[in-house]
Amino acid sequence: MKQYQLKIHKDKYIPVMVDAKLPELEPSEIRIAMDAWSINYRDLLISAFNSDISREGLVPLSDGSGIIVEVGTNVSRLKVGQRVCPIFFHDWRTGSFKETDIQSALGGSFPGVLSEQIVIDEKSVVVIPEQFSAIEASTLPCAAVTAWQALFVRGNLNENSTVLIQGTGGVALFALQFAKAVGAKVIITSSSDQKLQFAQKLGADVLINYQKIPEWDKEVKIATEGVGATHILELGGPDTFSLSLNCLSAGGYILQIGVLTGFGAQTNLMRLQSINATICGISVGSRVHFENMIDFMIRHNIKPIIDMIFPFTEATKAYSYIASAKHTGKICITHE
Repeated sequence: MKQYQLKIHKDKYIPVMVDAKLPELEPSEIRIAMDAWSINYRDLLISAFNSDISREGLVPLSDGSGIIVEVGTNVSRLKVGQRVCPIFFHDWRTGSFKETDIQSALGGSFPGVLSEQIVIDEKSVVVIPEQFSAIEASTLPCAAVTAWQALFVRGNLNENSTVLIQGTGGVALFALQFAKAVGAKVIITSSSDQKLQFAQKLGADVLINYQKIPEWDKEVKIATEGVGATHILELGGPDTFSLSLNCLSAGGYILQIGVLTGFGAQTNLMRLQSINATICGISVGSRVHFENMIDFMIRHNIKPIIDMIFPFTEATKAYSYIASAKHTGKICITHE
């Protein structure tokens, strides 16, 4: 079969297509013929060179969908012919997150899905309902589940909430659609007026171009009559965190997800204490979160926003495109 593996090239890892052996099937595993994949900003971070972590030979990407073509002798939950998505953390199926679950992140510490076939434990997939195409389903495991856990599992979002969302990437647009589905107010920041207009069509209530308004925290306070946002999807990282904290409401939530501006803290947390607010570190979610999210999406007729689709043979172009930051929504890969 054809498969992509990360190979070192100069100062980074690049995905290279190789001929790979079909993996053998253990009794509790299923074999999936993959139909579609999607890429996340995380995949760019993983491809960056790190002298402490070897990525040589790693199969990249956490997100994909396909059809079960074979089941192990002990498999009882699933059957051949069902459409499924692997979950992001192979071992986080239900209950609370454990630190050891980090080692089971697909396309990171654990082999990813950018391969014509994969083998995975039957308990580490979700069944795709008929309402989603293969490409649509491929966008869900990381970005959508991240937005779901942030807003509903950790953030207790409701119709009285005001959500500030940074950007218009995958997590951002899923969060926008989820928040509007329950009647929350949504504020969107972006450097592009065109992207802001797109977000407005999806229901965004307040649009802020942060290049034109660098002190966007003040604009958020104005838009909320001085109260601030009850929920902030913090996707920027160190360069945006202080501004987020400035415009967070009393008792509000900073949902820490992204590192678009790098790593490291650059803020004074005294305000967090003084307004009785909460920071929640968000790292995707469990299989149960995924399943609950799918039910929610079906009830509210929510579909993923897909920007661009690349053929499997040109998967490297998906990396270049997400690095350009020109996308609005998800970037996908599929068979030609």
